Amino acid sequence: MKLSFLKSRTSRQLRKNSTQRGSIAYKKAQAVGIIFTVADRQKHDQVKEFIHKLEQDGKKVHVMSFLPEKRENHEFLFDFFTAKDVSFWGKINSQQAITFCETTFDYLYYLDTDPNPYIMYLLARSRAKCRVGRFWINGEPYFELMIDSPANTRNLIDGIYNYSTQLK
Repeated sequence: MKLSFLKSRTSRQLRKNSTQRGSIAYKKAQAVGIIFTVADRQKHDQVKEFIHKLEQDGKKVHVMSFLPEKRENHEFLFDFFTAKDVSFWGKINSQQAITFCETTFDYLYYLDTDPNPYIMYLLARSRAKCRVGRFWINGEPYFELMIDSPANTRNLIDGIYNYSTQLK
């Protein structure tokens, strides 16, 4: 039940969010957000490498993750929210998650290979100028740039970085 209410809230957020969207030159971008679902140590390390690469490019990086039940939050490096932070009615109660989606990022990178309904709500509510993620059918309302890449995190990160750095 909770997920159907959350999906309804997500649809409403997509309709009412009036944020001006569009991309800016990667070199001019300053604030970058990264959002992903915690999976395993390998994905955690790949995200850390990506953050380091963005920071070397002079970007200020903010990270939010969704921590599924029975998953380990490796190193506790990133802010996170869980399904327990979502009410029965689909309302997100995590102040960290709300603050994250209300931040005006130049780019917001979604690093999951499959859509996560909890994160989709944050993407719909996001104030980011340019949301970037993996291509999937029906993903268009959530992103300004979708990358068609094989279904693994390493290829997705590489594709996101390559396409973003080419934006002028």
